[in-house]
Amino acid sequence: MHSTNLLLEEPIRMASILEPSKTSFFPAMTKIVGTLGPKSRSVDTISACLKAGMSVARFDFSWGDAAYHQETLENLKLAIKSTKKLCAVMLDTVGPELQVVNKSETTLSLEENGTVVLTPHHGQEASSSLLPINFSGLAKAVTPGATIFVGQYLFTGSETTSVWLEVSEVKGDDVVCIIKNTATLAGSLFTLHCSQIHIDLPTLSDEDKDVIRKWGAPNKIDFLSLSYTRHAEDVRQAREFLSKLGDLSQTQIFAKIENVEGLNHFDEILAEADGIILSRGNLGIDLPPEKVFLFQKSALHKCNMAGKPAVVTRVVDSMTDNLRPTRAEATDVANAVLDGSDAILLGAETLRGLYPVETISTVGRICAEAEKVFNQDLYYKRTVKYVGEPMTHLESIASSAVRAAIKVKASVIICFTSSGRAARPSMPVLSVVIPRLKTNQLRWSFTGAFEARQSLIVRGLFPMLADPRHPAESTSATNESVLKVALDHGKASGVIKSHDRVVVCQKMGDSSVVKIIELED
Repeated sequence: MHSTNLLLEEPIRMASILEPSKTSFFPAMTKIVGTLGPKSRSVDTISACLKAGMSVARFDFSWGDAAYHQETLENLKLAIKSTKKLCAVMLDTVGPELQVVNKSETTLSLEENGTVVLTPHHGQEASSSLLPINFSGLAKAVTPGATIFVGQYLFTGSETTSVWLEVSEVKGDDVVCIIKNTATLAGSLFTLHCSQIHIDLPTLSDEDKDVIRKWGAPNKIDFLSLSYTRHAEDVRQAREFLSKLGDLSQTQIFAKIENVEGLNHFDEILAEADGIILSRGNLGIDLPPEKVFLFQKSALHKCNMAGKPAVVTRVVDSMTDNLRPTRAEATDVANAVLDGSDAILLGAETLRGLYPVETISTVGRICAEAEKVFNQDLYYKRTVKYVGEPMTHLESIASSAVRAAIKVKASVIICFTSSGRAARPSMPVLSVVIPRLKTNQLRWSFTGAFEARQSLIVRGLFPMLADPRHPAESTSATNESVLKVALDHGKASGVIKSHDRVVVCQKMGDSSVVKIIELED
């Protein structure tokens, strides 16, 4: 195990824990991904979510059609315009997800020690004794004794709304199961998960490709969440598909690790993907409970050292129906931050939860508190040691800027970039993204907006789109002009105050420069 990133200055006054936290323009350095749905799709609610700290909006195509999600996206655009807060868009694929089909939305009561049959869906109605599923090959994949879990979308694991099944026998295409706990299933769609069993379905289905082509491409999605990523080849195939769609060649692919198959190939997936999502809902079914924490800590460390964003899911399930998280959930959020997570992904909590805005706000406050005791110096030294020497030019500049900022206790780092990339220090990084003018010989266009939005999932990185008339690699005069705009933005947002020190990282001609500025009144 790697040493903890927790820093507590000794001796700590316990009474100081009760002192009110200082308000900040940035709710937290750790980003929050919110899933938009029935309870969070109005312009007013989305605006409130953005103000509360949501920086990435997730559209889950496990349910709802393209027209429904398009309406939600249009509302998001209006909310962004009214709040003046950037927000990235993530499309979450369905992948080889097994689902129980209950079109009539009949409430199903399952009794412990009873039996229920899982059968391929051919129009049958779901009942307490028959569950139609969207996969005809289940009987070939399972054997007696196998464990199957069924629950309403992003199941909570609650004993009353999710059910454990044990396969007792296979009859043709049907799978007969013993019910292990009494449960009530309500709604039109339930997720079905087979523990540690390979499901012979493509990671990127034809339906997924159709959605990406008809909805993702026209809307120029920033991120593709590749559900049930099991091999690096899954990411390569998805990237090849995106590259053929023109506008999506810049879309980043986040591999969603949801089962033991993905865990076993984690290193090769990490090398191929742009980021990782630890889908702890399904992983929590595949892994023994006592092993979940170990996977989380190890996976986040690997992502941190590889310099790729890591996202943790399923942290405050109880807030789907309650205004406050449990003590365990609050601690879990903080530990995800201390383990090195870039972002927290909220699913059912914001999609169908009763308190989407309050959930985002609560998670943001917990993240901010955890960040205060994150041992940045240790993290920095560990990262530099891992990278080793010789560093690349960009790594050397970034590490120098972070080291200088730590030493002088800078309030912010301002980084001029055209790629949106930067290091991850303890203070906010104001990433001034300089748009570039490019042409395909048919028309001219600016690049930069993609990169700015994609930094919205990286911890501590806050993008600002500069005027394209001020290129990053230019004269001293124009660089000072852009710097003034950035400093003014920092002052207006409350990030920078009089007499603060600011570290600036920028290019001057062929040279890269790191400089320290002390602000006057």
